[in-house]
Amino acid sequence: MSFFKKLFKVVTTTKDQEIKQQEVNLSLDDAFVHYFIKKGGKFLYCTKKNEIAESLKKIIKENNWNTLSVIDQDLIKLAKKTNIALVEEFSTTDPFFTTCEHLIADNGDILFSSNQIKSKKLSELSDNFIVYAKTSQLVKDTGQGLTGIKTNCKENIPTNISAVKKYAINKNDDNFLNYGNSNSKNLYLLLFEDL
Repeated sequence: MSFFKKLFKVVTTTKDQEIKQQEVNLSLDDAFVHYFIKKGGKFLYCTKKNEIAESLKKIIKENNWNTLSVIDQDLIKLAKKTNIALVEEFSTTDPFFTTCEHLIADNGDILFSSNQIKSKKLSELSDNFIVYAKTSQLVKDTGQGLTGIKTNCKENIPTNISAVKKYAINKNDDNFLNYGNSNSKNLYLLLFEDL
């Protein structure tokens, strides 16, 4: 009997070890990229500042866009290097070039606040987004993202916190919780390595 117990115990232990070996713990950046791409997002990874403007030019050329909506002053300087017409206010038709608060690794979402979108709902903005973010903005989950916003903006905590959750335009979203507030965007991410 003890021979069979040992045999079955070894088999059980071996199966448990196999299951544990199959579990993969991804780093924050790998997890974010995995979920982001799975949801239909497109990103360009940049390691040098000049690559950001070059990647922005490629996105504009690929989509045959003639104008770009930008409200962030730092991004306006960057966008001027592309020689595209800029609209320095919100537009529902022109692609929107912006920053974000955080990149959420556990689900691939991008978190915005009133710092980027003022009092606008995501559904009131263009269907086309180009987001400039840094790898230092990666956080594990939404809770850490909200904590990060609170920590970074102690004096003036932003409002209107929302996230783009789908990166393919889907006007026929059956989720009644999203009625009138679609958060689906055709989204490009310019991810700059700053760590």
